[in-house]
Amino acid sequence: MGLFDKLRNELVDIIEWVDDSQHTLSWRFPRYHNQIKNGANLIVRPGQMACFVHRGELADVFENGHYELKTDNLPILSTLSGWKHGFDSPFKAEVYFIRTTQITDLKWGTPNPIMLRDADFGPVRLRAFGTYSLKAIDPAILLRELVGTDGEFDAEEITELLRSIINSSFADMLGEKKIAALDLAAHYREMGDELRSYVNERIDDEYGLEVPQMNIVNVSLPEAVEKALDTRSSMGVIGDMEKFQAYQMGNAIQAAAENPAGGGASDGMGLGMGFAMAGKFMNSANTAGAPAPAAAAPPPPPAQQAFHVAVNGQTEGPFSPQQFSQGVSQGQVNGSTLVWTAGMDGWKPASEVPQLAGAFAQAPPPPPPPPVG
Repeated sequence: MGLFDKLRNELVDIIEWVDDSQHTLSWRFPRYHNQIKNGANLIVRPGQMACFVHRGELADVFENGHYELKTDNLPILSTLSGWKHGFDSPFKAEVYFIRTTQITDLKWGTPNPIMLRDADFGPVRLRAFGTYSLKAIDPAILLRELVGTDGEFDAEEITELLRSIINSSFADMLGEKKIAALDLAAHYREMGDELRSYVNERIDDEYGLEVPQMNIVNVSLPEAVEKALDTRSSMGVIGDMEKFQAYQMGNAIQAAAENPAGGGASDGMGLGMGFAMAGKFMNSANTAGAPAPAAAAPPPPPAQQAFHVAVNGQTEGPFSPQQFSQGVSQGQVNGSTLVWTAGMDGWKPASEVPQLAGAFAQAPPPPPPPPVG
């Protein structure tokens, strides 16, 4: 075996890329001094393209398949190298493999809020995030504009650029469509397709890339606005606010009655709540049973005398006689409870006040049993 034959055996005779990565867009085949054997095998797997670069110029491009490299399938390279009658010696060229399958699960998001003039809320700030996929569609533009002489080019190297383009396109789309903030969730799919078109217009001819899928996962309002919306929704669910307050007050009275450790403070709180509930229920009953208003409004009713109640050294009230009677029926006050009202010279037991004494009238005893026949 001669020296030339030995050298030929050491040259590259199989060119392929077994890609085990997930995000690699371009990979340059490594070889010694770019020496490729005449008749070498080129294997381009599905989802790949192979590009031959000679002295900085893109030569021949191969799609998926199995090739034996000769002058008949390397026409551009043969012309660039000056092989008019074929070549029978090693040739020099750089081989770049380009990934043409989709790179999925790439994420985008708005680092800063986007200002929007909304019909319901006025000027608001919106944030959004989602996912997208990426693929190469033009190897020549990709090699010229992004890869250059990089031996391995990953999608992560252009994610910041793509996110900026997506965010800018998203802001333009929101400004043109003018969808109300509360209606955005119903248009996620439509907006995702339109956003993809906006982005592809900016990257296909400039970088040789395409975004096959664009998904909008969420568009959110500021936290303060979301809390206000929650409060507004809660009020709508509650409905009748007076009934809800009465229900809450009743629960509080029950909780105070079930907590004997509360002492005088809980007694006073229960007394006050009981009187307040009595007044609310009486007002509700009066309102429910009132006839339709006449043409002329009646004169205001005379003011009722109000009483203050002493509970554990503290003054509660004032309460009307009706509210006081309600407190007696609930067992919250008794005849020895000290009361006071305007015109009295001091505190007196409730049973000694004529206006309140009727609330403590003793019930008649049960009737005697019938005579035995």
